[in-house]
Amino acid sequence: MALRAFSLVITSPISHHGKSFSTKYAYESSSRLSLRASASTNPKARFVARRRESITVQQLERPLIEYMRLPASQYSVLDAERIERVNDNTFRCYVYRIKFFSFEVCPVLLVRVEEQPDGCCIKLLSCKLEGSPIVAAQNDKFDALMVNRISCDSSSKNSLEQQLTSDTIIEVTIEIPFAFQLIPMETFESAGTQVLEQILRVMLPRFMAQLVKDYKAWASGDTSRQPLGTGEI
Repeated sequence: MALRAFSLVITSPISHHGKSFSTKYAYESSSRLSLRASASTNPKARFVARRRESITVQQLERPLIEYMRLPASQYSVLDAERIERVNDNTFRCYVYRIKFFSFEVCPVLLVRVEEQPDGCCIKLLSCKLEGSPIVAAQNDKFDALMVNRISCDSSSKNSLEQQLTSDTIIEVTIEIPFAFQLIPMETFESAGTQVLEQILRVMLPRFMAQLVKDYKAWASGDTSRQPLGTGEI
């Protein structure tokens, strides 16, 4: 089966550069209080976006469920310019540049694929932001959570048509940079959520279409698993 450049329900938070102020770093009450006091007092914003995308697939001689059950080692990366294979079940994904207020951000995701009976689940391992110096400075100031569950209806595997579904959720918690602290929290969170929603609204339909195209190539006997995309949105 194929992995997309940005697929994306959620597992545990990622802690960046060891900046986690949980109790495992506090050895006694006084040091715990000290750690909490030394943690950044900047307000934090939370962005959450969810999207479910389904597409009807005309089954060919080789059933869709067999395609969905391919081991991760046989996945096509779809867009070679956007995805690098790290090992059999880990991929590095370069997301398209995102406009956020006056800044451009390019997230780089490291994701792991977990095979499941009717598809797979793709979970975020880490996320790095690329862009201007103020953007790069946020890499130790946010937590990112992302999971994409891709499945087909295995109960109707003999049907001529199958529903292929991608169920995605993204959550980002970030310290609000000083330059944005005059913006009302509601406005800042709304803008961030809209950015995530736009990513899913644009990329998921494109990914699903490529997935169907890859299934048709595989079902026709093409086992090359060559990328289908060119990096264009």
